[in-house]
Amino acid sequence: MTTRNLLVELLVQELPPKSLKKLGDSFAETVAISLKRQGLAANDATATPFASPRRLAVHIQHVAAQAADKSISQKLMPVTVGLDANGQATPALLKKLRSLCGDAACPPVSQLKRALDGKVEALFLDSMVKGVTLTQGLQKAIDETLEKLPIATMMTYQLGDGWSTVNFVRPAQGLVALHDREIVPISVLGLNAGRETQGHRFEANMSPLILEDADSYAQQLEAEGAVIPGFSARRAEIERQLTAIGSRENLKLIQDDALVDEVTALVERPNVLVGEFESEFLDVPQECLILTMKVHQKYFPLLDADDTLSHKFLIVSNIRPADASQIIAGNERVLRSRLADAKFFFDQDRKKTLASRVAGLDKVVYHHKLGTQAERVERIWAVAQAVGLRLGGNELAAQAGEAAMLSKADLLTDMVGEFPELQGVMGRYYARHDGLANDVADAIEDHYKPRFAGDALPRNMVGICVALADKLETLVGMFGIGQIPTGDKDPFALRRHALGVIRILIEKEVPLPLDVLLEQTTGIFGPKINGTSEALSDFIYERLRYYFSIESSDEQAIEPGKRINTEPAEDRPRFSPQQIDAVLALRPQQLNDVKKRLEAVRAFAALPDAESLAATNKRVGNILKKADVAMREEVSTSLLQVPAEQALHQTLSHIVPKADAAFAAGDYNASLQILAALKQPVDDFFDNVMVNTEDEALRRNRLALLARLHHAMNCVADISRLAT
Repeated sequence: MTTRNLLVELLVQELPPKSLKKLGDSFAETVAISLKRQGLAANDATATPFASPRRLAVHIQHVAAQAADKSISQKLMPVTVGLDANGQATPALLKKLRSLCGDAACPPVSQLKRALDGKVEALFLDSMVKGVTLTQGLQKAIDETLEKLPIATMMTYQLGDGWSTVNFVRPAQGLVALHDREIVPISVLGLNAGRETQGHRFEANMSPLILEDADSYAQQLEAEGAVIPGFSARRAEIERQLTAIGSRENLKLIQDDALVDEVTALVERPNVLVGEFESEFLDVPQECLILTMKVHQKYFPLLDADDTLSHKFLIVSNIRPADASQIIAGNERVLRSRLADAKFFFDQDRKKTLASRVAGLDKVVYHHKLGTQAERVERIWAVAQAVGLRLGGNELAAQAGEAAMLSKADLLTDMVGEFPELQGVMGRYYARHDGLANDVADAIEDHYKPRFAGDALPRNMVGICVALADKLETLVGMFGIGQIPTGDKDPFALRRHALGVIRILIEKEVPLPLDVLLEQTTGIFGPKINGTSEALSDFIYERLRYYFSIESSDEQAIEPGKRINTEPAEDRPRFSPQQIDAVLALRPQQLNDVKKRLEAVRAFAALPDAESLAATNKRVGNILKKADVAMREEVSTSLLQVPAEQALHQTLSHIVPKADAAFAAGDYNASLQILAALKQPVDDFFDNVMVNTEDEALRRNRLALLARLHHAMNCVADISRLAT
């Protein structure tokens, strides 16, 4: 079958930049999949996506003008229904055949195939179906593609006839469909396919641009239309220019893949230029300047050798004039106005202390069921002080309380009002301006950390206290009023808050029991909330399971594109689901030693006798669950009659104190390794001792012995969970 390459392009008005790459990939993938499914393209045919601000396109190799005919077998009906006692067709079969054959002659009954369909013999009609033409198949493919594009909001616009309306992400202006040199006559969104497209709005050599064939698309657009149509190619060109100009200026580029993607979606012919602003603006915190340049203007800030912000920045223009001075001057003028606003906000904000703003928080609603931000700050203050008292005494508690009381004050500043992303960051600058201790100022910024997966944790103990308080207050409060995450809906980012608590307790090795933290925080709310401990505890332990599961894999994400653990994969611990389940089954309250427990369980699981001990432990647990008598705490040695039970009791008496001592010292690995010596006496016990004997005294004593064994084996983890 002869094949040729295919090009499909949809020319539109400017597409949403943050969605462009996704739209381009979806457009190309869906068209290609549909053509492959219809037999018009081979399964290994290469589909190359193109996406620019004004076009979505795909180039697909080896596409046939018509799919091959295919043989199909259609089930008609059971033989007992389709044939009478003489083997002749029944009226039901004849009617079915006429509906399938139409005007064509139906095959005689003798040519129908008989085969088993399950346990029933059925009649089947074998026939050849003519392959779909490219026009038919591509029309179906483009219709399916437009329906499946990931478009958040549709536009409804009027067609040229003045009567019809269609829906699409942006008004479509042209359609190209070329099979090598031939136009494929399809239509979509009121447009008929042709070979004409448009190049750059201002710099194209001709308009319209007449495409010669499918393979010349990218080359013609770049040479004659002044457009780089491929998203990846355009992005690579932008990165090349950014890097080259940064090196030429002896300055470092701040890496920001999301910004590069967005700028790639804004231009069709990138041209990187260097702009400057007045050095006086560098007195404003560089976070403000960087945010202004990136978010508002899509500029690329540059850093000096010492990682301080430079007064130079990079502009990605969409045109390449011989003299770019006017473009540079215009962008500098716009940025200067933005930076002047930021400087004004910064100067005005510093005229009032953070402490003087705290009272204003009682006019800011946090949640209608939980009160104002002022009430919230009071709760954070109480939790932070309690945590500080446990971790560092009165001095740390006082500092944590001071930082907590000021933690939300910057919400009332002009700078944070303009740039909400800077909450906490500006609080730290203003606290330092007010003369507060560095630890307190840093804690005001750090109490939001970690803001996302892979983010740094608070840098000092004051920050740890306030960060824990902030996250615990949010979790307890929201669970207390029933705002529990469901599915992918988590409007208050409670999963992120729970993982933040987990990361701080584990990675900062904070020796505070989770149940105590939750109980203290719950008490501070009083009657504002209902009880939350059980549901919230389950939620946190589920997040803890997730934390260690992703730590044991390459999927390191809380949020798409974010990472929790930045260690190389080969350096990260590997814990199986069974090992994690074994440890978390005990609900350890000290999260800071969960990792040590997991490491101990992993080492134990590697022992030759681990599988047997786990299975035995599971057996013991099942016996104790089914016991119909109350467990006695002490084993009576006088009732130990069989040598095997005497040996087990003697071994337990000898090694359990050693295992308990290792456990108390936090040496979980040694504790489990010591208990491995129980395998032989336990095996002998089950080989020679009848637990559920008719003698009730003996039975109770043996159950007590098993209960002691079970308790000893499961201090570090529920070992039975390791059994396969």
